[in-house]
Amino acid sequence: MSKFYELCPKNAQGNPYPFDHLKNKVVLIVNVASKCKYTPQYKDLEDLKIKFSGKPFQILAFPCNQFGNEEPGTNEEIAEFCSINYGVTFPILDKVEVNGENADPVFKLLKSKTKGLFGFSRIKWNFEKFLIDKSGNVVKRYSSVVSPEAIGYKVEELIQEE
Repeated sequence: MSKFYELCPKNAQGNPYPFDHLKNKVVLIVNVASKCKYTPQYKDLEDLKIKFSGKPFQILAFPCNQFGNEEPGTNEEIAEFCSINYGVTFPILDKVEVNGENADPVFKLLKSKTKGLFGFSRIKWNFEKFLIDKSGNVVKRYSSVVSPEAIGYKVEELIQEE
């Protein structure tokens, strides 16, 4: 079994969000922020969710305040911001750190499986994306500049795989 399914981060209310219920789904994990030049990607992420509605696909957002203090809000404020401004309906989990000693185990695993820009494992900025296949394998890492729309073809490909 993939170590991915052993992960159990907290949701925005502080309750466990076990990844074992994501088995047989394609998953897109994104570290997000509300005051970033990439924040409009929330709309693109929601559009991607809608495009694959009814298919085995899940987007998970993890707010992070490690880059330029671009996510200073509480979990409640973040959820309200996303709902009001971008109509977000996919799960926004607990605010986490993605780099350093206190990096959330989800991001430790994701970074260990894929390298970023110039081969570094460190996450460079907000809205970095990790695509996981239906078996829990991290298959691709996308930088902040890659729009969710540009990932749609790969999501479709992974959904079609048996």
